[in-house]
Amino acid sequence: MQAIVQHAYGTIDDVLRLQNIDEPTPGPHEVLVRVHAASVNHGDWFVTSGRPYVMRAALGLGRPRVAVRGRDLAGRVETVGEAVTRFGPGDDVYAETTTGSFAEYACVPERLLAPKPTNLTFAQAAAVPVAAVTALQGLRDVGEVQPGHAVLINGASGGVGTFAVQIAKTLGADVTGVCSTRNVELVRSLGADHVIDYTREDFTRSRQRFDVIFDLAARHPLAACRGALTRTGTLVSASGHGGPVLGPLGRYIEALALSPFVSQRLRVLAAKPSGQDLATLTGVIEAGQVTPVIEKTYALAETSEAIRHLAEQHARAKVVIAVHEAAPQPSTRETNDA
Repeated sequence: MQAIVQHAYGTIDDVLRLQNIDEPTPGPHEVLVRVHAASVNHGDWFVTSGRPYVMRAALGLGRPRVAVRGRDLAGRVETVGEAVTRFGPGDDVYAETTTGSFAEYACVPERLLAPKPTNLTFAQAAAVPVAAVTALQGLRDVGEVQPGHAVLINGASGGVGTFAVQIAKTLGADVTGVCSTRNVELVRSLGADHVIDYTREDFTRSRQRFDVIFDLAARHPLAACRGALTRTGTLVSASGHGGPVLGPLGRYIEALALSPFVSQRLRVLAAKPSGQDLATLTGVIEAGQVTPVIEKTYALAETSEAIRHLAEQHARAKVVIAVHEAAPQPSTRETNDA
């Protein structure tokens, strides 16, 4: 099968290769999925570059332990392991996998799979797992958003942010999205009650206070973000940005160290793959409450270009890799602006 493979850390063009490799064989609790589409996340660029360097302790010191890149996928079940009970050949599924998804086939543990939403194409479904589960866990579990809460999404036009705006609305929040000028109408179309253009206004300097700030951008010091919270508000930090050595770790340590001594809750999000959370998302997607936003679709052979676009061009929403599926038809919540 063809797959995007990486055997060293470095620049995108130097280390990513489209190669023919052996098709994986599912274990007893795994499902072999024919991948119709995958999607790109900022984590794919971090793994490619091996930066921040602290990540290599988990990823592999000299090179990635998992050679195939990608985590999101949507596709159709080919075969299942002998212990699998919930899925069978022909089922349409989606998941976040830990063994690589930029490939024609991928093995996924049964516990991480969920039925694909019936109202989405494979390309649209592939945009969901990492970003939407991150948004769901950050808002529902860490932020503990309740009906009537004033919630600010900092970075509302990104892959996680576009889902976060919609999910916060399903939780009954009054939502403020922060984005650049070109993305104001997009964020408003997703259901945000208020939109702040960060090129014109700094939310940390306004008089408004929020019950929950979901920080996906990390453009402001921790003290400034705290100033925009209510006295007992919650800051959820989920940015992957930072220096080349520690990345966001310094900011996370600062938040966790300070939190016990202040009335506000300063929390760090460490999202985890979850088939159960994907099943929850399937429900709200099929109910029309959440819709993926796709900026651009690339072929498998163009994966390097797709990752570069996400990392360097401030891509809005999601970037998708079409493996066994053509580009999705435009919808009211897709954008083709580069």
